[in-house]
Amino acid sequence: QVQLVESGGGLVQAGGSLRLSCAASGSIFSSNTMGWYRQAPGNLRDMVATITNGGSPNYADSVKGRFTISRDNAKNTVYLQMNSLKPEDTAVYYCNLRNGFPRTNYWGQGTQVTVSS
Repeated sequence: QVQLVESGGGLVQAGGSLRLSCAASGSIFSSNTMGWYRQAPGNLRDMVATITNGGSPNYADSVKGRFTISRDNAKNTVYLQMNSLKPEDTAVYYCNLRNGFPRTNYWGQGTQVTVSS
C-alpha cells in the first residue's frame, strides 16, 4: 500500500554530517507521521526522530541538539539532517510512515550509516 525509498546513508568520520531522505508513495492518508528508526547489530530498533504532517517533531534524547527532522508534504518526503555524528550512531536507519487511517506502519528497506572514530 505504501512504499518508502531511502537514500543518503554512508560512511563518515566522527563529527561529520549526513542527510537522509525518504520518499513515500502509495495510499498515504493526509494525517500521518513519518520518522526515522535505527537498529545496530544485536540491538532493538529504536526511534530516532518522528514528525507529524503538521510539522511537530519528536527526538530521542540521544540525538537532541544534533539531528533535525523535517518533511515536505507536497513530496511526501522526510529528511534527517545528522550533525556531530558519533560512532554510537552507527546503525541501519529505517524510514517509517504511520498512516492515520487505517492506522498502519510502513517501513523502508533501511540505509546503513557508519561513523568511524
